[in-house]
Amino acid sequence: MTPERAGLPTSGRRRVPGLRREEVAVLAGVSTEWYTRLEKGHISGVSEDVLAAVAQALQLDEDERTYLFDLAAPPGPPAARRTPSRRRDVETPPRIQWLLGSITMSAAFVRNGRLDVVATNPLARALHAPMFDSPTTDKRGCANFARYHFLDAGSQDFFVDWDADTAATVALLRAEAGREPHDRALRELIGELSTLSVGFRTMWAAHDVRILHVGIKRLQHPAVGPLELTYQSLDLPVRSELCTT
Repeated sequence: MTPERAGLPTSGRRRVPGLRREEVAVLAGVSTEWYTRLEKGHISGVSEDVLAAVAQALQLDEDERTYLFDLAAPPGPPAARRTPSRRRDVETPPRIQWLLGSITMSAAFVRNGRLDVVATNPLARALHAPMFDSPTTDKRGCANFARYHFLDAGSQDFFVDWDADTAATVALLRAEAGREPHDRALRELIGELSTLSVGFRTMWAAHDVRILHVGIKRLQHPAVGPLELTYQSLDLPVRSELCTT
């Protein structure tokens, strides 16, 4: 966010191209001291009106605004804050398995917030065969989009728009971290990728977020060649996500 975009006058030299703390505070209608506390994470008791004002001052998009409110959500019990919990993975209900099997003209799969693929129809498994055949897939046969993108060099051949796809992958994980700050498995995944991938560390530090996941995906499939597919994500009540292409 630059002063010009925010409609503020600019004069003299600036150490950074973005807004100063006091400028954000003025735009949000709060004191500089109060906004500085927000930046440092002291957000307990902050009203939704203040958060909305900050979001408007920074011109956050809908995903970024949702992420801000997730971060400011009331914390859980003290014990949960001290020790990250290992969230129990929800079994894919039979009705969802039936739904996947009934989709025969599109590739469809279910993934959780950590980007683990927990269920597929046959076409989705064939479409993403390079990922399922990758060494990044665990012994249970569970593939993870983030591990495949960053820890398997072959993903750069499979995903035509690899740079954009990896950025979206990191942004999805960042949004999930805002929703589930105490998920130990998510923290372990982020730690693993941060340790093993410089690219992931750089993108993670950008704090970009993404919640909606729709668009065009271009693949270079080893068996059928180039593919251009429309994809759409749908939320499921079991906190997984159904994706069809």
